[in-house]
Amino acid sequence: MTLWNILLDTLTQGSIYFLIAVGLTMVYGILKILHIAHAAVYTVGAGVGLAVFRLTGNFWAALAAAMVVSGAVGVLIYRGVYFYMLDQPRIVPLITSVGLFLLMQDLLQKPYLMGPYQHAFPAQDVFPSLTLPWGTVPSAQVMILVFTALTLGVLYGVFTRTRLGLAWQAAAMDRDMAGAVGVNLNRAIALNFLLGSALAGAAGVLVGVFYNSVYATMGDVPSYKAFVVIVLGGMGSVSGTVAASFLLALAETVLLSSVGYVLPRDAIAFLVLILVLMFRPQGLLGR
Repeated sequence: MTLWNILLDTLTQGSIYFLIAVGLTMVYGILKILHIAHAAVYTVGAGVGLAVFRLTGNFWAALAAAMVVSGAVGVLIYRGVYFYMLDQPRIVPLITSVGLFLLMQDLLQKPYLMGPYQHAFPAQDVFPSLTLPWGTVPSAQVMILVFTALTLGVLYGVFTRTRLGLAWQAAAMDRDMAGAVGVNLNRAIALNFLLGSALAGAAGVLVGVFYNSVYATMGDVPSYKAFVVIVLGGMGSVSGTVAASFLLALAETVLLSSVGYVLPRDAIAFLVLILVLMFRPQGLLGR
């Protein structure tokens, strides 16, 4: 594998990990809940995007619909489930989230929804491929990299330039105190779920297009890869999630090119996690 291929694969996989994990990080930052059902929201986004693309043939309509529906599902999960568990021990919402993930995944496998089969998502030519002096970036990867760059810019602006971002930061530091000084916690948390879930839905569409495959159990691997990323980055740290996403992708790509016949990509993630927990258990940017 050439240096160019390593760099391109690292950027692409890191972008995918970031888009999936950032919503999970945002939820944990405020509620201190490991929102495992987030992976099911990612699958819902992929399914909705595919359905809209089949109806319209328009990728942008499919992406927008996936983000809207996934965002709405995230808010419903908060208002219908987690809202009633905010004062419970953390193990309660964790177990509930695992059960919710399994329930949603089983429902998605029903024949009247996504079914048990893989479905093609032939929208690979939305962006033109990019030819650089070092090599070519295929269309699907250009799409992922551009969307990730835009997402990073939007998140930076929201967190640093808006009252909502300030409310999220205050709630992450001390939720009770933030509520006491006037922060509308229900609104802030609902919008947190809305944005994080919308990004998960967008990730589902982008991954479906990248691999030209959408299926009901596609959230299985992201359900623990996202967990690895947020632990590596430091629980609840968005900047740590960015760093951990690309570091994990780099480690996987380099090790896969050298010892891929010994360790599969998914096992490498847990190897990296074990090493970080041994020497820096608070994560890269955790406190």
